[in-house]
Amino acid sequence: MSHYTRSYADIRRALLAHEEVALVDVREEAPFAEAHPLFAANFPLSKLELEVLARIPRRDTAVTVYDNGEGLAERALERFQDLGYSDVKLLEGGLQGWRDAGGELFIDVNVPSKAFGELVEHHRHTPSLAAEEVKQLLDAKADVVVLDARRFDEYQTMSIPTGVSVPGAELVLRARELAPDPDTRIIVNCAGRTRSIIGTQSLVNAGLPNPISALRNGTIGWLLAGQTLDHGQSRRFPQVSDATREIARADARSVADKARVKRASRADLPVWQAETTRTTYLFDVRTPEEFEAGHVPGARATPGGQLVQETDHYASVRGARIVLLDDVGVRANMSASWLAQLGWEVFVVDDLRPEDFSEKGGWNAPIPPAPKVEEISAETLREWRQQGGVAVLDFTASAHYVKQHIPGAWWTLRADLANALQNNIPVAERYVLTCGSSKLARLAVSEVEALTGKPVFVLKDGTASWVAAGFELEHGESHLAFPRIDRYRRPYEGTDAPREAMQAYLDWEFGLVEQLGRDGTHGFYVS
Repeated sequence: MSHYTRSYADIRRALLAHEEVALVDVREEAPFAEAHPLFAANFPLSKLELEVLARIPRRDTAVTVYDNGEGLAERALERFQDLGYSDVKLLEGGLQGWRDAGGELFIDVNVPSKAFGELVEHHRHTPSLAAEEVKQLLDAKADVVVLDARRFDEYQTMSIPTGVSVPGAELVLRARELAPDPDTRIIVNCAGRTRSIIGTQSLVNAGLPNPISALRNGTIGWLLAGQTLDHGQSRRFPQVSDATREIARADARSVADKARVKRASRADLPVWQAETTRTTYLFDVRTPEEFEAGHVPGARATPGGQLVQETDHYASVRGARIVLLDDVGVRANMSASWLAQLGWEVFVVDDLRPEDFSEKGGWNAPIPPAPKVEEISAETLREWRQQGGVAVLDFTASAHYVKQHIPGAWWTLRADLANALQNNIPVAERYVLTCGSSKLARLAVSEVEALTGKPVFVLKDGTASWVAAGFELEHGESHLAFPRIDRYRRPYEGTDAPREAMQAYLDWEFGLVEQLGRDGTHGFYVS
């Protein structure tokens, strides 16, 4: 074995020893979702620089990169090295090498969290009701509240009738306010299974006196039962009283203690952040609105329910230390209770004061210094397009492109530029690159220059500036230079998923416990 590679056996040993492991799949999300190791984190080569500094913050982390023979991993290795990562190797034999060595492969995304949810239900027998039973209760105007544990934007797309948006980590803090009578039945739903299982079990673990059930199989189960969903709802949780907050605080603390969550103080943070041999993630698990109003400097906004659902996306170094922040403590302790059971070393900071939440505004991902490029305004681009001889390349997510783009712009994957320019995009005298904000577009300038030998410009502030100028837009898949593999379409997304896909997704989730057993590296436990 060369000193440029790590083997399946190396990775497996490190996982079992709880060492830090960053196993990075640099394909786009759709091929990643077709097959990958349990703890692989997806960093598409197309946007690697925009994500890696937040997701793998320590430059001497042991990083192992792979693809499925497309030639992306070697390019990613160089890019990691250019960014200053000092311990980057290729996975021996790539994805096929993992398979040949007997490694288990998983489909879909956020698999560790979804598999863990199934394990929780398996061990705790989390109570659930079928869609038909829930509909009967609602039709009979029974004493029931339906709490939707997903992100608010997902809830707005489609929801169970009467449902109220209470994203996962908020449930224990807010459920007593929404169901003050202990006889009121609480039903928790998500799109599929994971967040309703975790949400329901959170309320059970916290000792709420109400009868509590998950909506079995979530909105998928509801649709498969032939029932209709609401769209565009905006019912959100109310504020909580001091009395409710104190009860929830004590409940959440005892749940965290039972799960062996560790405690930290403010003074630990600078020490951990300065450590060079250990990765520390600092996550604020409150709502996005609370984060923007004021947060601890250096923290990343990761609402707790989503952090538990998509841990691999936020904490991409398995075996790292996770530190959770929350002014009340309920969201942090409940989220930490699950992360601890997911096999993470997780701390809650207990002594935060209001003045510690001193930084305002949203979270901005740390990105490498932007290369110097020549920018043009939307007005200039409009003139050039009227004159002809210009090609516009759009590097935004394909979903954004389909929604709206500059007329005639080609949707392009940065990782496969050579192919797109050679085979699909007509030769032009000059090229203008754009994306939503221009952050990604500017990273592609030197590549397009090298491939075309022509002048290349960036649209200042991206397509957003074209939209702001009120210029004409085009919609749909008009000029795709490449198939839309940048995003895996989840079977529970949107409102038109085929029944077979929804049923297959549920069958897959049911099979995850068995797959975890075969893989044998997960380190999960259920307290």
